[in-house]
Amino acid sequence: MTDRRPMVAGNWKMNKTLGETAELLKALKPQLENIDSVDLVVCPPFIDLPLTKDILVGSNIKVGAQNMHWEASGAYTGEVSATMLKDLCDYVIIGHSERRAMFGETDETVNKKVMAALNAGLLPIVCVGETLEENEAGQTEAVVDRMVREGLKGLSQEQVGQIVIAYEPVWAIGTGKTATPDQANDVHKNVVRPILREMFGEELGNSIRILYGGSVKPGNAAELFGQSDIDGGLIGGASLKAADFAGIVDGAL
Repeated sequence: MTDRRPMVAGNWKMNKTLGETAELLKALKPQLENIDSVDLVVCPPFIDLPLTKDILVGSNIKVGAQNMHWEASGAYTGEVSATMLKDLCDYVIIGHSERRAMFGETDETVNKKVMAALNAGLLPIVCVGETLEENEAGQTEAVVDRMVREGLKGLSQEQVGQIVIAYEPVWAIGTGKTATPDQANDVHKNVVRPILREMFGEELGNSIRILYGGSVKPGNAAELFGQSDIDGGLIGGASLKAADFAGIVDGAL
């Protein structure tokens, strides 16, 4: 058994208008209001953050952003900084595979964003994971090792204690394919966890939460979350329906 507190975070990606956001949150709140043993987070698009914060005031559901820039301000058209986000949310997703693949995110920019988020008082959910090609070539360990080391480079003991890692095999995101519980846990337990111990010491390395993401559903959540080193999930498509997200949360209880 672990004393790491489970977390289930919903990444809405580029979905939900303001009206749809209000509808989803009002359906979700009563289904989750009695849950006090799991950290709950929803990460809507930037445009929905103020409304989300207002609707969730006083609830047990925290708010997160999906991305941020590493500078506090400046000539970065279309970007949002941590200092802009800190009054609207508690968490921020950094280094999601879609950001890496489509928008040029690198290990270096991930590291800059992690530092900026922590300095602004935001809690980073740092994503790592290999592509299908890398997986089939037997490169999972090398890719994940690099992403963890480079993404967390330069963090102090105090800083790293505030982060969450999300292992998301890219080949399992939005494809309907899921790493088996054993496969996912193997990466968490035998790749990510040892790196954290090596970088930050045994006690701290054992305390950092590692989420799994990639086609998590109500039907497979309990088995995934029941593994020794899977501390919850970063949920994509299934977070867009209140009943599905609540069903996944049930798997973490």
